[in-house]
Amino acid sequence: MAWFKKVRKPIEASPDKSRVPEGLWVKCPSCGQVIYNKDLAASLSVCTKCAHHFRLSAPERLRTLLDGDWEEHDSGLTSTDPLLFTDTKPYRQRLEASIAGTGLNDAVITASGRVGGIECVVAAMEYGFIGGSMGVVVGEKITRAIERALAARHPVIIVSCSGGARMMEGALSLMQMAKISAALARLDRARLPYISILTDPTTGGVTASFAMLGDVNIAEPRALIGFAGPRVIEQTIRQKLPEGFQRSEFLVEHGMLDIVVDRRELKDVVVRMLHFGGAGLPRPAAPPTAEPPPVA
Repeated sequence: MAWFKKVRKPIEASPDKSRVPEGLWVKCPSCGQVIYNKDLAASLSVCTKCAHHFRLSAPERLRTLLDGDWEEHDSGLTSTDPLLFTDTKPYRQRLEASIAGTGLNDAVITASGRVGGIECVVAAMEYGFIGGSMGVVVGEKITRAIERALAARHPVIIVSCSGGARMMEGALSLMQMAKISAALARLDRARLPYISILTDPTTGGVTASFAMLGDVNIAEPRALIGFAGPRVIEQTIRQKLPEGFQRSEFLVEHGMLDIVVDRRELKDVVVRMLHFGGAGLPRPAAPPTAEPPPVA
């Protein structure tokens, strides 16, 4: 036994809390880069090292697209839980939790504003609200937005970020696919531009309806876009899917999308597409009305 023994005392935790506030730094899930929050906001939530695109909330998406303030429409519409649905917990509780967490009454914001000086009607989906799922309220708000654009002769922009139709509303949610598609058909007959922007993720009934019906379909890099998820497809066909399957770059190569655009360049591209589609051009003057003949 040694005559002299140095006893090592464990390092005691400081009773004082860290002086560094939480939430100042964000770690990129793709490359592991630690990014200062203000730098991330300045780059529109795109990693400055690997260009990973973080998800944006619906209000953030509107701020990146619109020139300034916007006028929101139909913000008071809320679901009535038509089926009184309950799975692991009642649908009504899920709605209340999502409303409290996002500050929205449902999974989409519809608004009017200017994009590059051009008056547009814009709808942005909120993934934080039950996975951005499409229920009756989402279908109604987007349909009203399209009808509002028809009445004012404005182009439509829809930013999709959704897990698909909302199962808690059953067939009523599936009916929204046809409802929105019919409104877009009227927009097409009126020769008004519709630009669809697909972000990560865009799946299910949203992909199978209005997200893929744009005059121009634009996607952000590495966005997951498809109908069924890759795991479900692999289990069904019992085959390994190719690398990058259902990512936006793969879909562009196979003709499912028109273009993949970095978020930092997205607004400029949208403005060019609007001009190409004839938006912002002066409207033709109404023909003069003939004066009634004089009464004899």
